[in-house]
Amino acid sequence: MKLPLLSGAYQARSVIASAQRCVNLYAEKNPQDEEFPMTFYPSPGMKKLVTSPSKIWRCLYTSTDNRLFGCVNRQVVEILADWTIKEIGQIESDDSRVYMLDNGTDCVVVDGTSTGYTFNLASLEAKKIVSDAFYGSDRIDLVDGFFIFNRPGTQQWYISNLNEVTFDPLDFASKAGSPDKLVAAIATRRNVFLFGEQTVEVWTNTGGQAFTFSRLPGAFLQFGCASADSIIQADGSIYWLSKSPQGECMVLRTVNYDRERISTFAIENEFQTYSRIDDAFGYVHQMSGHYWYVLTFPTANKTWVYDSAASEWHERTYLLEDGTESRHRANCYAYWNGQHVIGDYQNGNLYELSLEVFNDDGNEIRRVRSFPHLAADGYRVAYREFKAAMQVGDGAYGAEPEIRLRWSDTKGASWSTHLQSTLGARGDYLKDCRFQRLGMGRNRVFELSWSADCMTALSGAYLTFDRASS
Repeated sequence: MKLPLLSGAYQARSVIASAQRCVNLYAEKNPQDEEFPMTFYPSPGMKKLVTSPSKIWRCLYTSTDNRLFGCVNRQVVEILADWTIKEIGQIESDDSRVYMLDNGTDCVVVDGTSTGYTFNLASLEAKKIVSDAFYGSDRIDLVDGFFIFNRPGTQQWYISNLNEVTFDPLDFASKAGSPDKLVAAIATRRNVFLFGEQTVEVWTNTGGQAFTFSRLPGAFLQFGCASADSIIQADGSIYWLSKSPQGECMVLRTVNYDRERISTFAIENEFQTYSRIDDAFGYVHQMSGHYWYVLTFPTANKTWVYDSAASEWHERTYLLEDGTESRHRANCYAYWNGQHVIGDYQNGNLYELSLEVFNDDGNEIRRVRSFPHLAADGYRVAYREFKAAMQVGDGAYGAEPEIRLRWSDTKGASWSTHLQSTLGARGDYLKDCRFQRLGMGRNRVFELSWSADCMTALSGAYLTFDRASS
């Protein structure tokens, strides 16, 4: 029988419902006339570009004149075309997330404190923002020439003067539709979405004399935000980790002036097991037609990815020396000169993310895919053979990458030891990844894993079995 894979990661609250892991693999739907409905491909690997003596990358930003800037520890830097890192200024905070944005002339830097900084794109002259009408911000955005800020810890938001980094003390307003505090302000399609702790309201530029922005009537969401750093705009939609008076941990995105739930019950249950979610941060990158919303929980040491093209989730992990899995290395992201650049949260490295790289800076990437529960109306089953439907034969000359199979006969609660096979020698495109004499069970979950430093793809499996009489 064919054993297809029909969804991404889905480990339900009870493993008897679903115990499907999908780690470092993303899904693509196949044409209807293909043998299997979906194929799973390797998530991008990392190639090191440069190492900074300072260790923690807090921000990467591509300016409107196509230059790459960043913040590593306290240093505000420019990364040049030869990957030389040039310091242009310093900020005072140590560990908060940093955001940059420019208006074509000046770039503004905020870090969630009451302090902000600016540097001129032409001269790279950097300075602290000194103004009684500047209060700092958690995030920054730009609409119609106005920089947009939230005033941390309040309901207020404020704007710069038009096309300048100067401020009028009267150019502020309050998120007044609900008494919850403002978490962040972010713009899409020239509208400003004010994210509170429990609600969201929308403002637009109406050219008012007292304050140029006004509330958009009827545009109000009864879902707030659990983490300001989870809010990301991409493809005209805003993605965020939500919070409301009724609960938290749903992942939402805007659809016009409404919202759409993109998380699953399994993902939400996973998030609710974390001791902390208010430190979650996200970024979006687009490769091969896929928009990936990458959501990392530093305290929980987990990274989850939503693929808007396939409407599926997967885990993205980094394999440590002791064999355990950690969050992905990316702490910030920017797309620059055709390269997807990420900054490491620990070692000062900048990497390029690439679908043509199948390791993490020389480190193995463990890819895991669990299959759905197999049951034959409660009867015991003798499993004769499991054969993976995979792309094989692309390893390095002289190497035969390993693939491993294990299974659970306790509905996903405990697992067998691994059986090993190979993905074949280079050029052996007809190699069968076959496992035989697999014992008996009433309700079984199979799981494949591999760390091949080459192109692979998994569409499903072929299973041979006999049903017992009881």
